[in-house]
Amino acid sequence: MSEPTAYVPPKVWTWNKYNGGQFANINRPIAGPTHEKELPVGRHPLQLYSLATPNGVKVTVMLEELLALGHSGAEYDAWLIRINEGDQFGSGFVAINPNSKIPALMDRSGPEPIRVFESGSILMYLAEKFGEFLPSDPAKRAECLSWLFWQMGSAPYIGGGFGHFFAYAPVKIEYAIDRFAMEAKRQLDVLDRRLAEVPYIAGDDYTIADIAIWPWYGNLVRGQIYGGGEFLQVQEYENVVRWAEKIAERPAVQRGRMVNRAFGELSEQLRERHDAGDFLTKTQDKLEAADAE
Repeated sequence: MSEPTAYVPPKVWTWNKYNGGQFANINRPIAGPTHEKELPVGRHPLQLYSLATPNGVKVTVMLEELLALGHSGAEYDAWLIRINEGDQFGSGFVAINPNSKIPALMDRSGPEPIRVFESGSILMYLAEKFGEFLPSDPAKRAECLSWLFWQMGSAPYIGGGFGHFFAYAPVKIEYAIDRFAMEAKRQLDVLDRRLAEVPYIAGDDYTIADIAIWPWYGNLVRGQIYGGGEFLQVQEYENVVRWAEKIAERPAVQRGRMVNRAFGELSEQLRERHDAGDFLTKTQDKLEAADAE
């Protein structure tokens, strides 16, 4: 068998939209809407347009945590955005997030609607709006925000890097998998060393740093994303595993991870959320009926 021919980049890159891969039908090198589609608006002050990917789960967990603390102003409508079908390229969604990525939030509680996009920005906006999960002490606040932005900068290596090449790429490329597996393990080691010193990421208290990091790294060590836990030997990171399981026990986290979920076990899905009672009235029959529509 002959050795495969090494790829030589062309002088000018051109878009080959038939290059394969799980997300080839929605990836493109240009921005802007592909079709006209207005977004629905519910009755609550906060309107969330999302999907229960790790970035989407951050925001629904945050909202459920705020509601658990008694902040009625955090009531929200969560509308499902099916990214595999291109909903994020509708004109209404692009008007909220020009980057066409979930999650996107509209705050209609004031005289003028406020759009907020990028998951870390939404967490910070909600933390400041309701005065929760972001320390007021300057040193503690700086620590919390440092870890929040660490996650925002690091997670692409987990998702678009390790997750993509290990789980989704049409061709398994040893160099790419090795490169991003090494970086994923380095990041887990960063967290493990930190969590050997403190119970939560930013210190003694649960903050938006935990809410941001848990859907990615917590779910990675719990075997909930990419199926790469055994490959990465995640059990080595005992402090991360302990922290991840502790966060997973929080009722608001359990509710938040269900919202806008349209995959996995039907019993764990709440595709749209318009009222707290939706968690109680959700049934498989409703979900199966939604599938048939």
